[in-house]
Amino acid sequence: MRKGLRICLVFFILFVKAQAQDYDKSEGPVINYEESKVPDYNLPKVLETLDGDIIRNKASWEKKRRPEILKLFEDNVYGQLPEAYDGINFKVKKKVPDAMYGKATLKEVEISVWKESDSVNIRLTLFIPNNVERPIPVFLLINNRGEYNTDPTRFIRSQFWPAEMIIDNGYAVAAFHVSDAAPDNIENYQDGVLQLYPEQLGANNGMKAIGSWAWAASRVMDYFEQNKEIDSEKASLVGHSRGGKASLWAGAQDQRFALIFSNCSGNTGAALSRRMFGETVKRINISFPHWFADSYAKYNDNENALPVDQHMLISLIAPRPVYITSASEDLWADPKGSYLSLLHAEKVYDLYGGNSALPRNPPELDSPIIASNLGYHNREGIHNLTAYDWKNFIKFANYHFDR
Repeated sequence: MRKGLRICLVFFILFVKAQAQDYDKSEGPVINYEESKVPDYNLPKVLETLDGDIIRNKASWEKKRRPEILKLFEDNVYGQLPEAYDGINFKVKKKVPDAMYGKATLKEVEISVWKESDSVNIRLTLFIPNNVERPIPVFLLINNRGEYNTDPTRFIRSQFWPAEMIIDNGYAVAAFHVSDAAPDNIENYQDGVLQLYPEQLGANNGMKAIGSWAWAASRVMDYFEQNKEIDSEKASLVGHSRGGKASLWAGAQDQRFALIFSNCSGNTGAALSRRMFGETVKRINISFPHWFADSYAKYNDNENALPVDQHMLISLIAPRPVYITSASEDLWADPKGSYLSLLHAEKVYDLYGGNSALPRNPPELDSPIIASNLGYHNREGIHNLTAYDWKNFIKFANYHFDR
């Protein structure tokens, strides 16, 4: 009977993987996949304020332009990210000191946050390597796929979250599932973090699912800060696809994250919206109206009216390093547009002394740029998070953490 269950489980996993494209490509606007059809566009100037002042140094950036851009994203794209709550508690629900055949300690942690009479629980799976010097740098994944990908028993080992490989490289590795913060569904996305903030519902600039996932990542960081085994100053945040959108938004909002990794995040992630290549603002708002603020819909077929574009989102993370990835067969997520966002963010990173090794044109496939504060690779293959991606994430972290 057990053998039969295993066989069924294997077939189920293979089926899920075959269906794992994260994007809804249902009928709608015609999608462009040809560079020759990319329209002429002008990006908003990241170093020019709304009243026309030119930003020339990091002090002016931090005092005036950065808060201005952050508010533009809040009001027009992702919604306000609330900060207030009445209390937070961390409880280790399960501890296994000899996980992974003795290589790691498993902790299953419940992060409870409450405000007035409402509460939300974020379940965190955390593996900490044994027999290494503490505190330990950590990778945190925003898991937007099936919970089996981050199976704490390690009965299922998915390359989406290769915990063993990360442990073997001397890092702690953690993950939470987006459903705890906001179910990824138009019908019940509000059944999570938004129960604490009902005023966000219906507000034109109220946050929805993406903002809720970013909020949850920050609550995990709260836990890291009080866990003496974790080096919270060397915490890396990873997201794939819609999770990659959330990792960029969380990194822009919460400056405690040392490194940000955004994998195949596409439209309203790393890719420039004004290129109108692959997924568009209209397509994403039609397919996933529960992700972004209601105000974002006014830019459907109206990208040039946006007061921001995604190079400005990456700029908000400066001077902290950012690593963006693409995949050769994932034109829906616009690999070139994602790379161009990094290039246009260089101007802000230069205010801090720079250290960008990005060439003017996108690199060849499977040619990662690691020794840079703005890292990138375009991997051969489909829209997915793979062991190849993680290997380069580790190399990027090693470079920046001098490991």
